[in-house]
Amino acid sequence: MFGVIVVALDGSEAAQRALPIAAELARRDGARLVIAHVDEAIAAKGGAHLRADEPDICAALERQAAELSARGIDTSLEVVEIRLGGPARAIAEIAAEADADLIVVATRGHTPLSGLLVGSVTQRLLHIAHRPVLVVPAAGSG
Repeated sequence: MFGVIVVALDGSEAAQRALPIAAELARRDGARLVIAHVDEAIAAKGGAHLRADEPDICAALERQAAELSARGIDTSLEVVEIRLGGPARAIAEIAAEADADLIVVATRGHTPLSGLLVGSVTQRLLHIAHRPVLVVPAAGSG
């Protein structure tokens, strides 16, 4: 059913809920899995990372991609710096470049207050993506 699946991860525990679902879909369908991560670097500060733990996040995502590949799931990691339009636009562009059949995201990667103040990346992605988006709900939802 799916040939390419993009899963968006921001390094948060909440976003990690999307990975097992995307990996299982990829395993089931023999699909290629692309882990998408947006490094929210601040251009005005000479490319400094918005999050101090950004190198650790990227290293953890590289390990996860390698572990999935070792399990027989064709997995790659795509890390991009934030682009005009924010993280949702960057994720949508990664999915378009990969010709993804599906984007998998969690409902919230940051705190609820952050989501209220700056808007939800997932909500924005639902509005701009030109392909299906599977949203994994927060733990305990439903």
